[in-house]
Amino acid sequence: MTANLRKAASLAGRYLSPGKPHHAQWLITRKCNYRCVGCNVWKEQDERELTATEIKKGLDILKELGIVELTISGGDPLLRSDIAEILDYASERFLTTVYDNGSMVTKKINTLRKVDFVAISIDSLDEAKNDAIKAMPGAWKNAMNAVDVLQKEGIQVAVTPTISQKNLYEIKDLTTYFTERKIPMWFCLYSYDTSVDSKQLFRIGKANDEFIITDKEAMVELCRQLGEMMKKNKNILMTKKLLKALQGLYEPKEKRIWKCEALNQFLVVDHLGRISGCHNHNFAGSIFDLSTQWSSDKFRTLRKIYHDCTQCNYLCYIAYSLYGGPKSTIALAKDQWKNAALLFK
Repeated sequence: MTANLRKAASLAGRYLSPGKPHHAQWLITRKCNYRCVGCNVWKEQDERELTATEIKKGLDILKELGIVELTISGGDPLLRSDIAEILDYASERFLTTVYDNGSMVTKKINTLRKVDFVAISIDSLDEAKNDAIKAMPGAWKNAMNAVDVLQKEGIQVAVTPTISQKNLYEIKDLTTYFTERKIPMWFCLYSYDTSVDSKQLFRIGKANDEFIITDKEAMVELCRQLGEMMKKNKNILMTKKLLKALQGLYEPKEKRIWKCEALNQFLVVDHLGRISGCHNHNFAGSIFDLSTQWSSDKFRTLRKIYHDCTQCNYLCYIAYSLYGGPKSTIALAKDQWKNAALLFK
């Protein structure tokens, strides 16, 4: 059996195991070379971080726990000098996605060959606007070049704009532009943290009036347009259910069609190995104690708190909440069967 088949068999076994979390996001560094206007990470940079050896130990724990899909981000994870060692280890064990702003890709192209996806953040086709959002001259050229290089090198790349009032009216054209070039799209949604507790896992950002979506009718219309595009466009990596959940947040009578499954179907790990159901809440312990804590009374209590939490609308957390467990995985497969080829190189 080849390494790829062994990995596929292992992933399938974990996906079909009931009562297990399937998704984890590991923010392996707090270092970042950009100053994005809607983000707080660069304002709270931290030189401390786990070693590659410690991270690999944590990855073994996540695999044993049942994690299938691992997102590696930061900060900018490619700024780490040991990132190749970390990604090689992760890619053998998980469906691995790396989030990057595009600044380091061409320098670390060989480091990325084993990962399943590289997600590049591009928020506008307008170079000046994109660079203003990133607060970094040359950000747009870096990102566009990164997408081109990754595609030419045969590394699966996706573009991930953050939908906000700043670019709301451009998202349809942005989606058309990249998907016509056979580049998949999935989306983030501008959000900001409402928590201020010093023990919060970390803060992504605070409210910025330029980015908060005020034209709710346009947002509902965008969801409708994306839904129509999805009927013919297999490179839009959304589902009908997720799109419905997103649209519901902006309809006249706002409604949330999901309950949060943090620390049940997914969890977040920070650069120091601290864990929480999601970054908005206080850290709940260390990844190195995760095996013994997972079934504890403490975690059961936290799951109830998270389940009723309504303080965020981060699309990744919504997706993980909607698609947890074998039944939801089968439903996801039916919805996205045309995209299966993206997962099997």
